[in-house]
Amino acid sequence: MENNNQQGRGRPIRRVVIAGGGTAGWMAAAALARTLGKVVDIKLVESDDIGTVGVGEATIPSLVHFHRLLDIGEQEFMAATQATFKLGISFESWRARGEDYIHSFGMTGTDHWTAGFQHFWLKGRDRGLAGDYGDYCLELVASQEKRFGHLPNQGINYAYHLDATRYARYLRRFSEHFGAERIEAKIASVDTDPATGHITALVLDSGTRVEGDLFIDCTGFRSLLLGQTMGAEYEDWSQWLFNDCAIAVQTESTGPAVPLTRSMAHDWGWQWRIPLQHRTGNGVVFSSRYTDEATARATLLGNIEGKVLTEPRVIRFTPGQRKKVWVGNCIGLGLASGFLEPIESTSIHLIQRGIVRLLQTFPTYGIQQADVDEFNLQTEEDIRTIRDFIILHYKVTNRRDTPYWHDAALMPVPDSLQHRIDLFRGGARVFREGNELFAENSWVQVMLGQGLTPERWHPSADLMGDDELRGFLDGIRNGVRRTASQLPPHQQYVERYCPAGKP
Repeated sequence: MENNNQQGRGRPIRRVVIAGGGTAGWMAAAALARTLGKVVDIKLVESDDIGTVGVGEATIPSLVHFHRLLDIGEQEFMAATQATFKLGISFESWRARGEDYIHSFGMTGTDHWTAGFQHFWLKGRDRGLAGDYGDYCLELVASQEKRFGHLPNQGINYAYHLDATRYARYLRRFSEHFGAERIEAKIASVDTDPATGHITALVLDSGTRVEGDLFIDCTGFRSLLLGQTMGAEYEDWSQWLFNDCAIAVQTESTGPAVPLTRSMAHDWGWQWRIPLQHRTGNGVVFSSRYTDEATARATLLGNIEGKVLTEPRVIRFTPGQRKKVWVGNCIGLGLASGFLEPIESTSIHLIQRGIVRLLQTFPTYGIQQADVDEFNLQTEEDIRTIRDFIILHYKVTNRRDTPYWHDAALMPVPDSLQHRIDLFRGGARVFREGNELFAENSWVQVMLGQGLTPERWHPSADLMGDDELRGFLDGIRNGVRRTASQLPPHQQYVERYCPAGKP
């Protein structure tokens, strides 16, 4: 490593080569071209003959901010990708059969500097003064009422449902406008420098060499550069995340689009339903240890609405992450670096975080090992906290009715997650590590929603008498209801704000 660092130091990075397109490749190209396109040559190599996974249709609010950084017009982007708005995820039968909850974006209630809103709500519920926890969150109530509208000062938190294939096409046009060059070809091999181990060029099936100083691997699960060429080790997390297969299918829309992703639990996994403007994305995520592909496929096709538009597509994966996502002069993004199932729509977010982190540490004057180490450390912290949040959905549940749910509920979990569970169970306390993705309110919503009831609340809540607490809670709930009721129906707002026209 020391020699590699010395070899790379002082060698300017002027040529960036992106291997693979799809969401990861074109997000990287768009951000690099928009910010560094005048000083860095950016080439992206992809083949029309190689398909992309392209089923990641649900996002989280960080994508809104990413687009603002790149000055991407929201209405144009949404129309081009047949997008709708998303206010959260509806988890159906996860806590127990027939019991549902919503993990929404935004804040719930009003915190005190000593304690979060959940403490006051817990006391209110104990006194018979409080409604459901979700009654105090605008985004959640609006999603239940199928309403949406932009509010002043970014007063409502939202994300998108989008067509991932159309999104890649949109970003391609955006990238090329700012100077990125697309090369249509298959990658036959990868050349490396025997002295440093760094990648020197991609060799195309035509024999052409595409040379570069920095290479970004967006080749999907095969991880041609980071995994196969640079030998980045893969850490398997299937001891905590049992699911290893997905089947995706598209159907015609059968009614107004709702601003929610639906996640419906099955005996051996779960099913998604994502409404776009002109169709619906559907799929199941399951564990091959607990069911077979034929059963999962039949269940999916028996639990969809509307005419089937595509042949069901099977995706097999191993949940986990490469221990290093930046090795030498190669950085992995998206599936090339790892994969966590899409239960909380984090895949595009992780691509985005990797891109932003690269821009913040871009090795203009040569690769420094300290930057590489910091990049890998921050990536590890990001993925670990997201991993724990996803495991939480399986560990904390009242379901024991099938071997899948029984085993998930009883499995040992990482110490970092167990600590969070113990803190919340004992005193409704949550915390946020550094810049981790999910805020305290997300942990509270999922823990309560999955059935974890704290044993006590913070004494700050006891400073309020019943009358004062009732007024406090009612004031928040009434304000949320009033604002939500003034929002237009979601479908109506989309048709007016960003109509996609005919597909």
